[in-house]
Amino acid sequence: MIVCVETLKERLTIGMKRAIFALMAIIWSTQAGAEGIRHKFIVQVGPFDAARTELEFNLNAQDFSVISKVKTNGLFDLVYPFSAQYSSLGKILADETLLTQKYASDSQSSRTHRTKELFYNNQGLPIYRLSAKNNKKKRVDIPQEPQNLGTTDLQTAIAQIAFQYRNVGFCQARLEIFDGKRRFAAVFQDNGNEHLTANEYSSLTGQAHKCLFYIDKLDNDDDDLIWQISQENPINLWIMQDKQTKLPYIARIHMNNTPLGELNAYTTHISLTD
Repeated sequence: MIVCVETLKERLTIGMKRAIFALMAIIWSTQAGAEGIRHKFIVQVGPFDAARTELEFNLNAQDFSVISKVKTNGLFDLVYPFSAQYSSLGKILADETLLTQKYASDSQSSRTHRTKELFYNNQGLPIYRLSAKNNKKKRVDIPQEPQNLGTTDLQTAIAQIAFQYRNVGFCQARLEIFDGKRRFAAVFQDNGNEHLTANEYSSLTGQAHKCLFYIDKLDNDDDDLIWQISQENPINLWIMQDKQTKLPYIARIHMNNTPLGELNAYTTHISLTD
């Protein structure tokens, strides 16, 4: 039974890390006078107080960075300890498009240390991938296929949605993603306003903008937990604005079904970065 639970939690953590925790990058958007914002969440999965996350977005005049961190908590951390950091670096074009130049991930489980770096050329086309498992490194050159031009990583795509929300106040969009192996689309639907009330995890209350997010896996047939984020099983996001700075941020995240039950993430702390 212990082996089965550990295997299930491992599948949950490894599979969802690229979507759920990266998804939280949507919290960041900036205005003049503020270079970035740092955000903290608690993550509940089924009956478990499963994880803590810290997320940061920084914006300069011509470039940006998105960094997200996650660490398992409580029983999750005892049975399957896991920590990771994901970062996206790139430049900001004149039309406010975020163009990825490098994506990197670094994760540690009880038995395995994994790293991955994805590099892009000046046109935003991914050109090669460096990966390592327990220090065994591998480089893979990515075929220069026209359909990959204009694609990006998931963190940058979601940060792009934050820019859109800041500028026009809604989150309807379809963005093309390429993770170095597969292409898919991140689809966002705008569901209008909804009132949030405080609970034991979050003191935030008031009007929020509700957005729905799911993955269109295109022609991929992989049995990966990322594909559980479908039109039938999407992630819901509630966006609010800080009263003093007027910066938008995610107040809550909810997904109905994961291998261990519902997923809920609640904002616990927000701070501006220099």
